[in-house]
Amino acid sequence: MGLSAQVRTRDGWAVQHAIVTITDMTGTQVVRATADEDGSVRTDAPLPAGAYTVIVTAVGYAPAASTALVTASGRVEAGTVVLNRQGGVELPPPGPWALDPAHTTVGAVAQHLGISSVRGRFTEFSGRIEIAQDVERSRVEAVIDAASIDTGNGMRDKHLRSPDFLDVDRFPEITYRSHGLEPVGPDRWTVHGELTMRGVARDVDLDLSYLGTGPDPWGGTRAAFSATAELRREDFAMNYNQVVQAGIAAIGTTLRVELDVQAVQGETLPS
Repeated sequence: MGLSAQVRTRDGWAVQHAIVTITDMTGTQVVRATADEDGSVRTDAPLPAGAYTVIVTAVGYAPAASTALVTASGRVEAGTVVLNRQGGVELPPPGPWALDPAHTTVGAVAQHLGISSVRGRFTEFSGRIEIAQDVERSRVEAVIDAASIDTGNGMRDKHLRSPDFLDVDRFPEITYRSHGLEPVGPDRWTVHGELTMRGVARDVDLDLSYLGTGPDPWGGTRAAFSATAELRREDFAMNYNQVVQAGIAAIGTTLRVELDVQAVQGETLPS
């Protein structure tokens, strides 16, 4: 056997399709191999004895390089190679994080007439993330002003605020509180939580992607996430619809929630 290696993140997840390159002391490439879905790299051809440089690269990660000495066996045992994510740490540091409304979007997409989509967003909201030492015990809470819905059409927004939909006079707030976090990949998680809207509470899972952590110009530290979820309007007693043709409704029965989140480390936002 020639090369044997495992490519992992700092959290132990496999880095799929990482590229491992081996060069000799003249800089000539002698091996190039791709990691499989388990982050494993193996080649069969033995290498001549001597010193080599092992370079591991992957999209979104900082490259790693090390020196390997090959004995008469012709094998390179690189062991576990740990790659660090570019632009930030593997996971946000533990502690409280405040959502930054100026750099966060809470949006929803509904199908219209079966042929196109209507997009809207909520402009007034607040939220807090608590990153635990045991990441799976982390929590998130958010409160949305239901009346702040904005689809770019005043008449439509007025209807969405009415009892046919959000009924904002009776139910001014939409809330989300998580009660579990499940890893599904090196930078993806399923957030289990409860969404309360129109006075109806339902379990809703968020498909969450972690995009990285880094400093901001004001001396703070920011973490970025994106998340999506699918909601059925009828689950929240929003049963209004208008049939414009046989089998075609004006508004689709499902909503796709799309979140782009920036959170700032600490209890409060910088002033």
